[in-house]
Amino acid sequence: MDIMLYHRPDCHLCEDMARALQPLAARLGVTVCPVDIESDPDLETRYGLKVPVLVCEGTEICCYRLDEGAVRRIVAAKRARH
Repeated sequence: MDIMLYHRPDCHLCEDMARALQPLAARLGVTVCPVDIESDPDLETRYGLKVPVLVCEGTEICCYRLDEGAVRRIVAAKRARH
C-alpha cells in the first residue's frame, strides 16, 4: 500500500513529517511516495501552503503534523476493504 506525501522543497514541516513517517511506515509495511507539489500546477493549486499532506488511496489522513493514530486507522481500514 502506498501513502502519498505531498510536500514542497525547503519546507521544515514537510521534512519533519517525512522523518517521523519513515519508522511508522516501516512498521505498517507501507511505502511512502513523496510528491513535490511544485512539479504539478494542479497540485500546487490544490494544496498551496497546506503542506505537508498525507494521503492514502484518495483519503486525506493529516496535514502539517503527523497523526500516527490517523495513519494506523486509515491503513487498517483500507486493508480491511481489500
